[in-house]
Amino acid sequence: GAVLGLIQVMQNLSDPSKLGAGIAVAFVATVYGVGAANLIFIPFSTKLKFKFKKVFLKKEMIIEGILAIQAGESPALIERKLQAYILDSHMKEEAA
Repeated sequence: GAVLGLIQVMQNLSDPSKLGAGIAVAFVATVYGVGAANLIFIPFSTKLKFKFKKVFLKKEMIIEGILAIQAGESPALIERKLQAYILDSHMKEEAA
């Protein structure tokens, strides 16, 4: 939208009466873009990042548990290791 408005302005540089419409289109498109970014896309990306972090942590925890079982570690030690993941994630959530 903003680029199209500026193209319209550039095409009509010789006719000052048409410049206002092109500038208005560019300005309105810019305002809509800024509004959409701040009201829709930034909050959406924040939620998406949080969900991806939770999924990554869960997979990392599963891999850690499987490797510990494979290494023959005691179940109590494995439990403590995996609980550390949970406690760490809860502390990070509370800090955020």
